[in-house]
Amino acid sequence: MRNRRTASLVAMGVAAALLPALTPAASAATPVLRTADGPLAQYTQQKPRWKRCDAEGPADFECATIKVPLDYARPNGGKLDVAISRTKATSAKDRRGVLLLNPGGPGGIGLDMPLYLASDLPDAVKKRYDLIGFDPRGVGRSSPVGCGLNDDELNWQRPYKAETFDKDVRRARTVAEKCRKRNGAVLPHLGTRNTARDMDVIRAVLGEKKISYLGYSYGTYLGAVYTQLFPKRADRFVLDSAVDPERIWRGMIQVWAEGAEPAFKRWTEWTAARNATYNLGRTPAEVRTTFWNLVAGANRRPVPLDGMLLSGDDIRSLRAVFFSVEDAAETVVRLKEAAAGRTPAPAAKPSRILPTAPVPPSFARAVPSDNGDASFWSVVCADTRAWPRDPERYRRDAIRDRAKYPLYGDFASHIKPCAFWGPGAEPATKVDNTVRALVLQNEWDPQTPLVSGQGMRRALKGARMVTVLDGLGHGVYGAKSCADKVATAYLVTGGLPAEDLSCRTPAGRKPGGLRLPPSATPAAPGTPAVPGLPGRQDRF
Repeated sequence: MRNRRTASLVAMGVAAALLPALTPAASAATPVLRTADGPLAQYTQQKPRWKRCDAEGPADFECATIKVPLDYARPNGGKLDVAISRTKATSAKDRRGVLLLNPGGPGGIGLDMPLYLASDLPDAVKKRYDLIGFDPRGVGRSSPVGCGLNDDELNWQRPYKAETFDKDVRRARTVAEKCRKRNGAVLPHLGTRNTARDMDVIRAVLGEKKISYLGYSYGTYLGAVYTQLFPKRADRFVLDSAVDPERIWRGMIQVWAEGAEPAFKRWTEWTAARNATYNLGRTPAEVRTTFWNLVAGANRRPVPLDGMLLSGDDIRSLRAVFFSVEDAAETVVRLKEAAAGRTPAPAAKPSRILPTAPVPPSFARAVPSDNGDASFWSVVCADTRAWPRDPERYRRDAIRDRAKYPLYGDFASHIKPCAFWGPGAEPATKVDNTVRALVLQNEWDPQTPLVSGQGMRRALKGARMVTVLDGLGHGVYGAKSCADKVATAYLVTGGLPAEDLSCRTPAGRKPGGLRLPPSATPAAPGTPAVPGLPGRQDRF
């Protein structure tokens, strides 16, 4: 989940430019702000005080903090901090503007993104854009929220079991109550619509008429919401590994189960054809039987592997590994060896699904330890009012989806804290516009499966989509894929393909997702960390 977003705005008349654009985002209770000298001028006319982000980091990597209103309907009320960062375009002559960046999440820290993308972006892009990172409201150094969650409450990827359902309901309710108690009136205002408005304030503060943007995973939805609220300020928007706007957010968690089934089927076929190597079955049916027998056995007697005891449900929770057929085969072989009482060989290599990244520079962040989860739920629960409130609905859906999607269906549809969350300040955003964005999608992406990217493309009528056939992993641009050339040309020239494209990365150059900032990828407590699949699988 990575993202690039850039913000720019003209100092002259910035308030006049910003305020009318708030009108389409307003709910029935939201006043329409129109005057150039209105309350938002105190935000749009700020002058950021740039300073070196870190004494140990590059001198040209600068940070600043600006203020935004907690509630855009009441801009004279409470305020939040938003931390921003930048590296300037490498050519003053060729500079076009700013490129905002977002790594996804929700809850991903974006302040480091200009550094992480510096080695992935081509020089032609870095010549033309200031790279702008930011921590979204409630995240990292931007007025971070925390709920005081313990390890048990942080581990929310749980299967449905009749005997534990009441306990799971209590746990979900406790998470919601803790977050409400710790953060109170702030929670309803941490949704994507307000983060998009914050981006427009960033644009104004930077003195730009428009922004360009590179957003990964959840960042694609954030970018799409910006194009809906501020279509005339969206310049060149690359939406990489996209969320389906029609499925936020319960539907996007459920799509993990939907997307895992064809990946699992593909794995059984691939592995059966290589039975001489893996000895897991000569036919897809035999491979399936081997796997499900392993799951059943592990539920009776957990499998010891690399210092952990894995139940069958733990093994099912590793649904993302099946998007890489080779990684999955090696992982199941190791589990089978361990279940038989033998010591399995070490994992052959790191995963190509959710790769990790180097340790980031220290910005002395004083943030709650559960900030990632607290901000995740703050967005996922408040962005839409579509979450069912009746716990029995979750029970029925989990039972139904376990039968429909055996690998992960009950995990995805099981009860979540959003069942007990207070409503967000506004309804969900309907994304339906003609902004000329570019959507990038791997065919085998475990976090935002292909069907999800296709949903984003349907919502953005003026966009084009590039699908990387056989593309593996989460994140396309910057991972040396066949889509890189199209994305670079779009950012440099503004030109989109005449129609949607499919391409295949040449043999010998196999991308495997992007290097994600560690702040966006640490494993959740209780999540099995099977070698071959680092990182967390419960984020977009």
